[in-house]
Amino acid sequence: MPGKTNLKIYKGATFRHVFIWKDGDEVPLNITGYTARMQVRKKIDDVATLLELTTENGGITITPLEGKIALYVSAEATAALTWVDGVYDLEMIIQIDGVDDVTRLVEGKVTVFKEVTR
Repeated sequence: MPGKTNLKIYKGATFRHVFIWKDGDEVPLNITGYTARMQVRKKIDDVATLLELTTENGGITITPLEGKIALYVSAEATAALTWVDGVYDLEMIIQIDGVDDVTRLVEGKVTVFKEVTR
């Protein structure tokens, strides 16, 4: 069952958020070989993606031996966001016998706050 975390993005500011994937004993997992992907949509069933972060596009960085998954959106990219809220999930992917094994790690709401200083 995925964890629940709501995210806040402030327009014009760099967005960073870190998740640590731990086992039942609260020990960080070794996530060597994993990739990650995250999408934000207005509503779960919407076709349009508001924001997409992946290990391939540089929006997600993995530190394998620490179980660390770091999200990143530049200040320039957050300044360009035109939406206010949405929902997301973060999936971890590893290849097992040539097949993607996908784990939904966390999900929740995303809120974008306007900036005064620009």
